Order: sequence, then C-alpha cells, then structure tokens
Amino acid sequence: MSLFEQFNSETKTTPNQDVQLQRVKRLVRYAVLLAMTFVVLSVFFNYVASVTRIGAGHVGVEVVLSGSQRGASEIPIRTGWVFYSPLRSQIVEFPTFVQTVKWTQSLNEGRATDEAMSFNSKEGMEIYADVSLSYAIQPSRVPDFYVKYRVTDLDQFTHGILRDTVRNSLNEAASTFTVEQIYGEQKTEFLMRVQKLIQERMDPVGVEIQQFGFIGAPRVPSVIANAITGKAQAIQDAERARNELAKTQAEAAKTIAEAEGEAKASVTRAQGEAEANRIRQTSITPQLLELRKLENQRAQIERWNGQLPSVETGGNMMMQLPPVR
Repeated sequence: MSLFEQFNSETKTTPNQDVQLQRVKRLVRYAVLLAMTFVVLSVFFNYVASVTRIGAGHVGVEVVLSGSQRGASEIPIRTGWVFYSPLRSQIVEFPTFVQTVKWTQSLNEGRATDEAMSFNSKEGMEIYADVSLSYAIQPSRVPDFYVKYRVTDLDQFTHGILRDTVRNSLNEAASTFTVEQIYGEQKTEFLMRVQKLIQERMDPVGVEIQQFGFIGAPRVPSVIANAITGKAQAIQDAERARNELAKTQAEAAKTIAEAEGEAKASVTRAQGEAEANRIRQTSITPQLLELRKLENQRAQIERWNGQLPSVETGGNMMMQLPPVR
C-alpha cells in the first residue's frame, strides 16, 4: 500500500465532516479571490487609474510625467473630482485663497527664527524692519505659476522666491528715500512704492499682492531715531507756536476792530447830537420865545385856585395877610 493510500485510509471522515470541510474550502476560495481582487484594484487605481478631489479654495493642474507639455497653455486646470492615470500624469494642487506671511525678528510671530528684513536707505544707512505680506494666486494663472517655479509646496515659494523678491524691492525703493523719509512722514509713500515693485515682478505668474506693510516702526540706530524724533517734536512745537501767534493776532485784530467800531459809533452819535442842537438853535426866534412865555402864563392862570398868597414881601420885611372873607 502506498503512502497516499495509507493517508487516505487513516483520514477518512464522516459525511458531516465532509460538508463542513467543503464550506471551509469555499470560504478560503472566496477570501483568496477577494484579496486578489483588492490587490488588482489597488494596482489599477495606484498605477493605471486614480481619482482625487480638489477642495474649495484650491485649484489643481495635471502635469504629464512624460514631459510632453512644453508650456502653461498645455497644462489643464482641474477642480472637483479628478480622474487621472498616475503612470501618465500627476495632479499638483495649489490654494487660491489669500496667503499671509510675516517676517519678523520675534521668535513668537511667523516662524521661530529671526526673519526681519534689512535694507539700505539713500544715505547707505542700514534699516531693519518686520514686515507682513498677503497674496493670492489667480486660479486661471496657476499653470503659469507652475511652469515658472516648478514648486509643489507653496511654502517653498513663499519663504524662498517671494522673500527674495520682497527684499530686492525694499532695497530698490529705499535707494531713493532717506532714512528720515522712511522712518517719518513719507513711510506710506515708501511702502506703496515697494508693493508696486513686488507686484510688477509677480504679475507675469498671476500672483496678486493684496497687502504689504511694516509691523511696528522700522529699526534704525538709536542716535538717528532720537534725532528724527527730536526734529519732529521741534516741528510740532513750531507749528503750535505759529497757531498760537495766529490766534493772538486774530484776537488783537478783533479787539482793534471793535474799538474802531465803537469810536466811529461815538463820533456818529456826537455828530448827530451836535446837528440836533444846531437845528434847535436856528429854530429859536423872539416870537417863539414870546409864545412860550404866554403859554406858561396861561398854564399858571389855569392852575390858580382863586386865593391870594398868604405872605407878601415889602422891602426887607415879611408880613402875614389876613384871610379874605
């Protein structure tokens, strides 16, 4: 008897055991088939076909790995659900919402390193400043951006190419401004000039500069800062003095005008009174005086009650008259 026949004779099973064995075999076949299907699908979707989703606020570009795409116009823009072949192409996703970056001296703002900008003024004075910048990539210009810089991580662009552009623009603009102008009243004009230079350099790739400015005041040597502050204070004091002098002069002029007005009014009143007196004097005649005398006498007669005076004077003596009966 062969070994195989001996094994079969020793491992003979009952009918129930045969049924259970068949079930186990079927389950094993199904599991193997499912695993093989999963492997085939994984290989298919990872190397033959794949799908990804471009979220809101992002834009994807499909880059052909074979290198047949020679320009931005040949790179399609993808949004939403995207099907592609990983063997043939790659989807590179870029955010299109506003990005804000801060380059500061502080280790607690921006990245944990000193990233303050330095540039030289018209006199060659070195100035340090903390700056902030906001930008966004135009969705329709994402292919131009990718073809120009070939970056897949936006941080590489922000802290590399864009930072260098900002530093160069600061130096170019500062070469036409004095440290006093940058530190003082022309700071806004200086920042607008820098932002314009950055925009001109970024415009060909569709990067829009939304905002650029200093965080706090630029840092210059303390001697220069004190001199600029002192000069500004002196200008403010002189302006205040001019305002006070103008106010005093205005008040004095008002007082003089009021006095002149009062004097003219007094003269006018005096002239009027003199003219009235003159008219009165020219109107008095002997006939008018006689008429006034008669009028007075008539008034006295009308007021007399018919009684004689009780006292008469004669020479230097006074005597009491008897009452009339």
